[in-house]
Amino acid sequence: MTILENIDAVSANTMTWDSINWDQAICIVLKLQVRIAKATREGHWRKVKSLQWLLTHSFSAKCLAVRKITTNRGKNTPGTDGVVLNTALQKFSMVNSLKRRGYQPKPLRRIYIPKSNGKKRPLGIPTMHDKGMQALHTFALLPTSESTADWNSYGFRPERCTADAIEGLFTGLAKKRDPQWVLEGDIKGCFDNIDHEWMLKNICTDTPILKRWLKSGYLENKELFPTLKGTPQGGIVSPTLSNMVLDGMEDLLAGKYGSFKLDGNRKRLRISGIRFVRYADDFVVIGKTKEVLENEVKPMIEAFLKERGLELSQEKTKITHIGDGFDFLGQNIRKYNFGKSNAKLLIKPSGKNIKTFLEGIRKTIKSMATATQENLIHELNPKIQGWANYHRSVVSKDIFNKVDYEIWIALWRWAKRRHPNKNRTWINARYFHSIKGVNRSFSCAVYDGKTKVMIPLRTASATPIKRHTKIRCAATPFDPAYDSYFESRISMKMSNNKTGRIKVEALWKRQKGYCPECGEKITSGTDWQIHYHKGRLEGGKDNLTNLQLLHPACHEKGYQYGFRNVFPAGVNKAPA
Repeated sequence: MTILENIDAVSANTMTWDSINWDQAICIVLKLQVRIAKATREGHWRKVKSLQWLLTHSFSAKCLAVRKITTNRGKNTPGTDGVVLNTALQKFSMVNSLKRRGYQPKPLRRIYIPKSNGKKRPLGIPTMHDKGMQALHTFALLPTSESTADWNSYGFRPERCTADAIEGLFTGLAKKRDPQWVLEGDIKGCFDNIDHEWMLKNICTDTPILKRWLKSGYLENKELFPTLKGTPQGGIVSPTLSNMVLDGMEDLLAGKYGSFKLDGNRKRLRISGIRFVRYADDFVVIGKTKEVLENEVKPMIEAFLKERGLELSQEKTKITHIGDGFDFLGQNIRKYNFGKSNAKLLIKPSGKNIKTFLEGIRKTIKSMATATQENLIHELNPKIQGWANYHRSVVSKDIFNKVDYEIWIALWRWAKRRHPNKNRTWINARYFHSIKGVNRSFSCAVYDGKTKVMIPLRTASATPIKRHTKIRCAATPFDPAYDSYFESRISMKMSNNKTGRIKVEALWKRQKGYCPECGEKITSGTDWQIHYHKGRLEGGKDNLTNLQLLHPACHEKGYQYGFRNVFPAGVNKAPA
């Protein structure tokens, strides 16, 4: 038994929920996940199974699983038993109940949520105990999933987002010599139709547990229905399972169209004129000619999906020329003036996405007809800022201005409706003020004690446009070789948000503006890099006591020569 496993065993007998050392728990689980990922990359599948068994029987992993299901968005959504976990005693009791022996999942609670096309999407809600078991086994399954995933798959994966997928399309379509035709793929009822036998034979996990989840059935109107295929949407493990089912599509195309090998037997899709990007069950294949996509690529993908019990949606799957443009993940991707010397690829928020957003904003404003201006601003600000943040990495400035104007019109109507007998001048003076050079800003005054504070409505146009840097295709958070790389991405994220910039400024002041490695000044010209005293894979956090600012070159040198923990917090080589 290793030291970490010994600590884990002792913790199970001595701790309560409120006394759990979460840093230690994270460290134990991450160590095991790194070992699982390493065994997966080396193809040692029996070792992978053994390590997965060890993780799913770990007290620390069980604690983290319960914490996950009691802090996520579904924490107050019960299953068929109506149980939710509210108290520390209930949570710790759940930790002790997460056992493999005798485990039998209960049927799912079937609910429906509306889709954008007017149809309804079925969701299967597990009980809290089943959610805990799924979260626990997801911890063990995720390192394997990440190590075998398609390089250009971005949905439901740690450290990846929609902006990475969009940037991947930009790099494959922007140049003049890049392919011109796009196959927009959509899988029909992906979660609902996956073949159970294929999953049980090909997914490296605890097979008996997986089979019980797949065959648990669901309750609708107090009637039990069997689940003969698919993995239910609503389960914590379902996104990881669906990714593992669809992984291999890129390698299939690379086997025929790949131009050179990387990472052992894996091939990259380059030069051949084929590109691939997938986000969840939506994917895009880029090709030089329509005939190649129609007669070669599409049949290959259909055969790949058929083996897994899936098929393409004929109404949503189509082949489009880049000059006509296409929508993907709420963005419109189109090469304007195609065929001319001034042809340029532009990615903008799609018309459908803009329309849906504005309809939601107008609906919110109308529903708060009697609310105070302050409450309306607090309700709208996160929606506007969230939508603007999603689109800030593409060509959005003009659209942001137009959206701001439409929102302003809706707010003017809101104010006018409240005071039908007042003139425009009175309404303007009551609800719209000049703040920081912005005229007629929808804002209100709030008194904090004796101080008057103006609260303005956020505008989309105030969000700066900043190009997103796509994640490296082969990077995985469970590989220590990429620890330095992910720290550099954390630095980039910090520079892109207000909270991160405040933290960086605090670090810079603490170090008196000097790099603790070389003793030279850190300036905007020299740039900077976040360094962790205790690494992410060792359970290190993002708090100031664990961070330091270094020059990028000093940071890379540190990983090359291994000076982790050499410079404790607050120590530097700066002159006195």
